This record gives sequence, C-alpha cells and structure tokens, in this order.
Amino acid sequence: MSAFDTGDRLLRRTALAGGGWTATLAAVALLGATAELLLPAALGHAVDTALTGGSGWWTACALVLVLICVDTLSDLATGLGAARATAGLRRHLLRHLFALDVRATRRHPVGDLVARLVSQAADAGQAGNAIVLATVAVLPPLGSVVALTIIHPALGITLLAGLGLLTVLMRAFVTDASTATANYQRVLGGIAGRLLESLNGARTIAAAATTHREQQRILADLPTLNRYGHRGWTLLATASARTAAVAPLLHLSVIAVGGYALTATWLTPGQLVAAIRYAALGAGLGGVLATLNHLVRSRAGAHRIADVLAQPATPTGTRPLPPGGGTLQLRAVSVHTDDGRPILDRIDLHVPAGATVAVVGTSGAGKSTLAAIAGRLHDPDTGDVRLDGVPLRHLDPAALRRAVGYAFDRPVLIGATIHDAIGLALPAETATPPPEPTPATPAVLAATRAAAVADVVERLPDGYRTPLIHTPLSGGETQRLGLARAFTADRLLILDDATSNLDTATEHRITQATTARPDHRTRLLITHRAATAAAADLVAWLHAGRLRGLAPHHHLWADPEYRAVFTPTSSTP
Repeated sequence: MSAFDTGDRLLRRTALAGGGWTATLAAVALLGATAELLLPAALGHAVDTALTGGSGWWTACALVLVLICVDTLSDLATGLGAARATAGLRRHLLRHLFALDVRATRRHPVGDLVARLVSQAADAGQAGNAIVLATVAVLPPLGSVVALTIIHPALGITLLAGLGLLTVLMRAFVTDASTATANYQRVLGGIAGRLLESLNGARTIAAAATTHREQQRILADLPTLNRYGHRGWTLLATASARTAAVAPLLHLSVIAVGGYALTATWLTPGQLVAAIRYAALGAGLGGVLATLNHLVRSRAGAHRIADVLAQPATPTGTRPLPPGGGTLQLRAVSVHTDDGRPILDRIDLHVPAGATVAVVGTSGAGKSTLAAIAGRLHDPDTGDVRLDGVPLRHLDPAALRRAVGYAFDRPVLIGATIHDAIGLALPAETATPPPEPTPATPAVLAATRAAAVADVVERLPDGYRTPLIHTPLSGGETQRLGLARAFTADRLLILDDATSNLDTATEHRITQATTARPDHRTRLLITHRAATAAAADLVAWLHAGRLRGLAPHHHLWADPEYRAVFTPTSSTP
C-alpha cells in the first residue's frame, strides 16, 4: 500500500475518532441544511398568504430559531469533536514513536517530529469536522436545484449550469492546494528541526559568536516556505475571486428567469421570493470553499503523520527471563547504515554471567552500536542477541528493561522528581517514593550510593523529592544520576562512556563500583580509558566493525595497534 493510500486511511480513522461529537455535528448540520432549504419556501408561502390577507410567518420564524440553535450546537460539537480526535491521534503517534527503535527516530529531526505531533496532528484532527461540513455544505446548493426545478424547470436548469462551472473551479483548487499545503508543512518541519537543534546547542553557538550565521541556517528555507505559503493563499484567493465573480452572475440569471416567469404568470410573487432565496442559497459556495480548504489541510497533516506511522514498530515479545546471572551472547551480529555500509560485521561475543567486559576501539569502530543492540535499543540487521539464553526480541519489554540498565555519556533525566528519574525503569510499586520520613526506596538508595551521588541528592532542599526543573545540576552530577538510574537494573549494566564528565576521584570510585563484583550483575563498559580496560575481566577490541580481539587487557597490550586505541598518555600495562 502506498503512503498516499495510508494517509487517506488515517484521515478516515481520524474522522471517526471524534465519536459522538462528530455524529452530533453531522445530525445538527443536517438539521441546519434542512432548515435552510425549507426557509425560502416558508418565506414564499408567507408572502402569498400575506397578499391574500392571511398570516403564515410562524413557520419562517420557527426555522430561523432552529438555525440559531444549530449554529450554537455546531460550534460546540466542532470544538469537542476535533479535540477528541486530535488527542487520540497524538497519543497514537506518540506511542508509535516510542515503539520505534532509535535508528528509525533518528531519521527525523526532533523539531520535525514535534511539528507533526503538535501542528499537523491538530490539522488532521479537524478531519471529521471538515468531512461532515464539506458533505453537508453541498446539500443546500443541490437542494436549491431541486426546489427551483419544482417551482419551474427553467429555474433549476439555470442554477444547475452555473453550479457545474463552480464545481470545476473548486476541483482545480483542491488539487493545487493539496500540493502547496503538503510542501509547506514539509518545509516548516525542517525549519523546526534546525531550530530545536540550535536551541540545544545554544551555549556552543554563543561561545563561537555565530548567532547571525545560525539564524541564517535555521531560516535558510524561509523563502521556500514563503513561496509555498504564498502559493496556498493565492490559490484560495483566486478560487474565492472566481466564485465571487460567478455566484452573482448565477444569482442574477435565476432572478432574470424568475422575473420573466412572474410576468408570464408562471410564478406567484411568493414563488419568486422563494426562487430568489434559493438562488442565493445555491450560489453561495463561499462556505463550501472554506470547508474544502480545511479538508485540504487535514489531509496534508494526516499524510505527514502517516509517513511516520508507516515505519514498522519494533516487535515485542512476551517471554519472561528465566533464572540466570546475566549471560550475554552475540551471534553473527551485523548492523549496516541505510546505504549498506557495515557498522558491525558478523560479531560473535560471549560475556559470562557476572563478568565485566570493556569494549574499546577507535572512533567509528562500532562501540556504541554494539552497546545499543546488547540491550535492544534496536535490533541487528542480521544475527541474534541473547540474555541468559533467551533472544532479546522474544522478551517481554518490561522484563528486559528491569534486567538491563543503560548509562550514557550525556544522559537525559526524565520524571517529575529526582526519585522518579533514578527509579524510571523500576516497577511502579518499587519506584514510588515511600511516605515520609523515609527518603527513598531501598533500590533507589542503593543505586545513588553506588553512583557516588547520594551526597548530592541529600543536599537538595527536598532531597529525593526535589522537582527536576528546580534542580541545578552540573554535567558530572547529571551523569552520576544517569549512572544511578542504570544501577537499578538487576542483571546487565551497559555503560556507554558513562564517566566522561567525572572528576578523577569520582571516576575512580565509579570505576571500582562498575568493575568490581559486589553483586552478580554482568557489566558491559564502552570506554576509551586504559585504566577501565585494565580493571575489566575481558576486553572486546573492535576495529572497523569487526571483533579484533577478546582477551584480558594485559594480553592485548603487547599489540602496538591495541595500545594506539588509547590516548598517547596511556601507560597502563
């Protein structure tokens, strides 16, 4: 199925997501369209009745009251239905984004994903309203043709001919506006991506005094965005102008035919009044054009979101972990870039339960990719990764995350409080802070002590309950909290250069905690420090995506190419 068809299917599902409010809008809009079609006939009947000395205005007044109520209810149903559909679409997209592996999400700048989640989801969430209103909007013109034909066939034929011309004009608008709107949203997403990237690197930009250059880079596509935006508004203005030019002529044509019919006594005065009202109702397609414009935006937004949803989510397993000590096995594992270049090439690695293995290599050797597949941040392209004999792809995600802990060189802390950030991967009953005066759960306390960050947390105003947004942290403190989060895992610790921002004394304490064996957990350490490699049980030496050697550090040190992996000042034998 093409991405085009997928986007249209998503648009239909989103239109139905409004639920009862969209159904209410359809019913109310249909009632309003019916009242609009009945009102000219009621007015005409009132005129004829008044000319004969009677009174028939009550029906027309009742229809006007119905139209007032319809406008009020339509606004309510439109807002609530769109809000419900948009919320559902955002939840669906957000769940899918978190279900993708890290390689898939990296294909889109974060700012672009935010634009799809916020702006394009809001546009697509209007789909139900747009479809309902666009459908109902054509009823008054078509009903006017029928009503005029009943009054006199010549009147119906006159209006039908003009509506055919207006339909051709609006079809051209929908086709051209769809392309312009889709391009506008695509370029806007690119600008948003570069903006977020620059905001994350604001200190670097300020330090390099390149603010003006960065502004130019972010806004480089602004002329293109302006061109597509100008094109969209020009198309809308042109279509509006054409409609505005044709509609009065169509109205006048019906009036002229009706006037002649009145002089020929084919019509009564009341029927002429009704015919004039039906002509105005049939020719007033400005509302249809505005609704079509909303539908175009909804469709373009749905296609942008469907483009992300079309990427397959990482399949999840259901198997629990059997008893074990954290044995990690990589069997013929290969990972390639999108263009086919190997990052890891047929890696076979066995990490015994409870062992500490340091992974070393020059930049680009594949160390971080190996760390990513070892805990299933993403799957290898070929090969198999197992923890205690079970393929990672078959494991229940919750069991896997409790078993494997990650720490990175630049961790991101997530949660309302310090306690939440450290206990992120713990089960809810374990992660929830205990009642006062106990500061934290035992698992969180043990993790912060192992990461040498307990003293930092205890100095905070509210300790473990301090909100993250009110917690000023240095790079090293943030890194230690990231380590503490990893230390809550119970079988395998994967530390990807997780001590790079620490001072020497603290790093020594952390290295002792991660390379010693005070517990049964297995440790996989991605490092560029010779001292850390020397303290490990084994060293996995990667070179150009291949496993060059697997042995204790002092065995590999005899190889000058291995020594060259480390900094020139390394001298640990």
